[in-house]
Order: sequence, then C-alpha cells, then structure tokens
Amino acid sequence: MKIKLKFFAAAMALGILGASAANPKPFVIPELRQWQGTDGTFSVEPTARIVVDNSDLLPIGQALAADWQKMFGERLDVLAGKASKGDITIAVKKDKKMSSEGYRMDITDRIAVTAQDKEGAYWATRTILQIAEQSKGHEFPKGKITDWPDYPVRGLSMDVGRKFFPMSYLQDLVKVMSYYKLNSLRIHLNDNGFHYYFGNDWNKTYSAFRMESDSFPGLTARDGYYTKEEFRNFQRESAKQFVDIMPEIDIPAHALAFTHYKPEIGSEEFGMDHLNLFSDETIPFLDVLFEEYLGGDDPVFIGPNMHIGTDEFGKDYPGFDKRQETIEKFRAFADHYIKLVESYGKQPWVWGSLSNARGETPVKTQGVILDAWYNGYAEPKEMIELGFKLNSIPDGMVYIVPGAGYYHDYLNTKWLYENWTPAKVGNVQFEEKDPNLVGGYFAVWNDHVGNGISVQDVHHRIMAALPTMAVKLWDGVNVTLPYDDFAKASLIISEAPGVNRLAKTGEPNSLVYQTNSFKPGQTTPIQDLGYDWTLEFDIEGTQETPGTILLSSPESTFYLADPVKGMFGFSRDGYLNTFNFRPYPGEKAHIKLTGDNKSTKLYVNGKLKESLDIIMQEHNGGKNKMYYHQTLMMPLQKAGDFKSKITNLKAYNYITD
Repeated sequence: MKIKLKFFAAAMALGILGASAANPKPFVIPELRQWQGTDGTFSVEPTARIVVDNSDLLPIGQALAADWQKMFGERLDVLAGKASKGDITIAVKKDKKMSSEGYRMDITDRIAVTAQDKEGAYWATRTILQIAEQSKGHEFPKGKITDWPDYPVRGLSMDVGRKFFPMSYLQDLVKVMSYYKLNSLRIHLNDNGFHYYFGNDWNKTYSAFRMESDSFPGLTARDGYYTKEEFRNFQRESAKQFVDIMPEIDIPAHALAFTHYKPEIGSEEFGMDHLNLFSDETIPFLDVLFEEYLGGDDPVFIGPNMHIGTDEFGKDYPGFDKRQETIEKFRAFADHYIKLVESYGKQPWVWGSLSNARGETPVKTQGVILDAWYNGYAEPKEMIELGFKLNSIPDGMVYIVPGAGYYHDYLNTKWLYENWTPAKVGNVQFEEKDPNLVGGYFAVWNDHVGNGISVQDVHHRIMAALPTMAVKLWDGVNVTLPYDDFAKASLIISEAPGVNRLAKTGEPNSLVYQTNSFKPGQTTPIQDLGYDWTLEFDIEGTQETPGTILLSSPESTFYLADPVKGMFGFSRDGYLNTFNFRPYPGEKAHIKLTGDNKSTKLYVNGKLKESLDIIMQEHNGGKNKMYYHQTLMMPLQKAGDFKSKITNLKAYNYITD
C-alpha cells in the first residue's frame, strides 16, 4: 500500500507553507524550475478526461491514462478535441523561450500543459502523476509551472557484463528513470572479473557477453543474455518513455569474453582481458560483430548512440605511456571504431583515455561524446580542445561498486546534492551549462563477480541515489530545498507507476500480513518484503525433503530444507545461503527472521541463533579481498509444498524488537 500525504500536510512538513495565501511550490523530483502560486486547489475527478490538441499526442495521453490507472485504479478517457472544465489538456506549441524538453502547466479549473514538443509534454505527465500521488483526492495547488532541464543528457550506466540483470528488471528500471525524467540508460554488454579472484588464471576468470550472436555461436554468455528481438523491443518501448538505450561493447580492454571465444586475438603483452592490437584477426572479428548489431534493414541497436569503450587499456602496466608503438595502435583502433559506428548512422561515445595515450595517430573527435570519468586518463579541458563533447561521470563522485570496499557502496547523496553538478568533473570546475558538457551520468559497476550481491541489492543502491541524481542533472545548482527536507519528502514519491522493486508495503513500522494457519500452496497479496523486514511463525517440525520451500516469489526462495544440506536457507540470483538450523521431527519452536541490506538473522525461541553477515574473503595470498553478502528481501508470495505445521505467521515492514 502506497504511503499517501495530503499536499498541504507535505508542504507543512517541509516548512514551505508561508503566511501568504498563495500556494507553495509542489514537491516534485526533479524540482520544478519556476512556480507562481495562486489560491485554491484543483482535484482530478474520475470523470476527468485527457484531451490532446492533435492526434500525434494521443500516445502521450494514453500513456498518462495507463499510468494513472496503474497508480490510482481509475481509467481516464483520452481523446483529441476540445477541452472543458475538469480536464487534463496537452498541447504542443512552438515557444522560442522553451527548450525541447521544457513545458508549461497552468492549474486552474483544469490542468493545461503546453510544450515545445512531445518530449516536454511527456515530462509534464510525470509531474502530474507525482503531484497526484501525494494526496488521496489527487489534489493540485492552483498556479503556473515552467519547467526545463539544464542538461540534455541525464543518465545511468549499468554493468550487465559482470552481473546479469534480467530484461524484466531493465524494463522496470527504464520506467523508474523516466518517472524521474532521466533519459539515457547505457547497457555495458561485456566485461570480466579480476583474474586474481580466479587464481590468476585467465582461463578460469569469469567473463560474459550478453547479446545473442549468430555470427559467432558460443560467444554469448550461457548464464544470461538478451535475444536480438527482445533487445529491439526493449529499445522501442524505452523510446516511448523518452529513455534512450545506449548499448556498449567495451573494447579493446575488458574484452576477456572475446578472447575466451577466440584466444588468438588476446594480448600476451597486457593479459587476455586485452585485445591484441597487432593481430591481423582482431579488427576483422570485431567488424563482423559490429555489423551483426548495427547493419542490415532491421538493426539490433536501433537508437541514435553507441558506446565503444576504449577505457583502461594498459592501465595496470607500468610504463604504458612509454610504449609508443602500442599507443599508436590503440589510437588507430579507437579511430577505426569511432568512424565505423558513424558509418552506421550512430553517434559514437568513448571513455576518456587519450591523456594516457598521447601520440601522432589521429583520432576523430568532432561529433564524439567522451565520458569524463577520471582526469588522469582524459584531462577534461584538453579533451574539449581536441574537439570532444563531454559527459560528466567522475568516478570518485558518482560510481557505485556494490560491496567492493572502494568507490561508493551507496553514493554520498548529501554531498552530491549540496556540492555537485555535471559542471564538476573531478577537480575541474566548468561554468554551469557549459555548451561543451552534454550532461551527466551515475554508474553501477559489478566488479566483484560472485560477491553475493543480488539484483534487489543493486536496485536498493540505485534508488538511494536516483532521486538526488535526477535533481542535480535537471536543476543543476538551482535546488532550493535543504537536503534533509528533500530526502524526507522524496520518500513520498513512488518508484514508478506499477513498479515496486524496493518491495515496500503498508504504512511505516506496521504489521503487513498475518494468518493463524499457513498452508502449503497458499498465496498472499505481498510478493516480497523489502529492507527492513521481520517474519515470524510457529513451527511443528516434520522431516522435510531437501529442497522443500516455505515461501517463494519470482525474486527468491526461502527453504525449510535447502537443496544441499536440508537446513533453513534461501536462494536468489543463483546464490544459496544456509543457516545451521532445522527443527527435529516433532519439535515445536517459535521462529523469527529479520533482514536488512547487510545481513539476514535467524532467532529461535527468542534467542539469536545465527546471523548471516558480510563475510570477508581473502584472495591472492591476502592481497585482494572480496566481501560476500548474504542479504534477502523476504519472499512472501506463495507457500511451498511442505509437511511441517506452520501457524501464527506474521510479516512486518520493519525489524521488530
């Protein structure tokens, strides 16, 4: 159940309701740029219509209606025609003072949206939904909104190469990004683990390429990949939500998936995660691969952009900057793939690297977007002088590496909110809205393959950062709420229409489900319990077959008898974690389980039996550490086929005493 707050109650909580009768600015993420409040409120009634001024806008009106129904259970009619009192109207009108993503909204006896084009009109519908969900009566303060972004590119880079994310998750992620007016999602399709976690053996080191391939059967990862058709459909559906999907094939480093498939193109000089740029077989192999996804009448990569990587080549090898012959080969390689991507009608993107690879071989820069991630590899102002446009993605500020112990596990959102905009690229400060900056990103890198982090854990980290990043990429320095007020108010806003990946349910600190007798095969209205949660029940034990499930959902499974040891345990994302406990046949016990984003605990008869915490694992003689996570968002959707007697089952959306 979504937490609802009346608009004026929310305004009072934020301390923005002044003595004047004029309405205060509505709370929206990202923050509205301009607001002129008047008196009174307007409520969207179930009889309201969504009226567009021409048929080209019907898809946007229909998207608003569909999302309205998902969120509020009411279906609003959509039509092209003349509006009247009580309606939501959407129009596109040329406005030289407004950017392509900007819009105006007048709230009187109706809601009237005008935008420069469809994109701005769509963002206005996100504002409408966010305001509407803050009160049970869908109340809007009367007034005028003028809203626009400072930067045209506002995005997230997702490493799916080292950790597979199902397409269903990526689809939900796009809905979330769109709801917060983020418009670019990069899919980092290939990568590999660090070989020192795999006995320093490249042959055993994990690698993956996530796209279906007909040209090279066996190249595609077997533990998770995207078919060509589902990737096409994903891009088409995302485009309807004004989110560009940018595929990335990362070369010539991070390339172990390709050298596992074709060892002869691997580098003996730098290691098998690097391509051998001197091999006559390397470029022909990659050209065929690029043609498979970019060529033909029905290309797999259908959006306007493609990323070719080019990062960290030779990073771990002292004296790389003195290996001039290799550097010239690298520069020629980058130039070749920039031009190849352009030949297919795409705008090429690259990671910053040329300050670490100075040479004579020309690299095309005009029309190329460079990710400014680490200034030691690409000094930002030098890159602009060379002709690049920059995307701001400074590693020490906006990189999430879950559970790694370096960069950020969770972004420092307070610092970002108060100090960062895309104009701050590491230690280099640009003027706000410098025309050489296209925008900014934050990123998720799943460096530590096998560390127990789940898709739900990654999403928890993304959602902790996403509201702040959305504000800073849209508003820049023009935020007005203090951070603590913003963070508190942001809890009001949903993830997206129909999306609840954080598995929030019920009012805060409440009992959300209970039953006196829990039977095999029984279902509940709750799929999962998000962090923090408690589940307790009484059990009269019976000898259970290994693999016996107590509770399951599409995301995870909790076992009364796990498949390996027959103990209490849980699995998600291919990881199995077990407690050293199971009841004896006939034993009666009170069980309590709790979970947060760091551990999962088991209590038996009121005493802590075991806590599955983060475990530090040492590799390579203790030189390298990995932190294994044993977390769980508790599945609650369906009971398994168990024999034990389960009674007095209760689920809470907090950790009880």
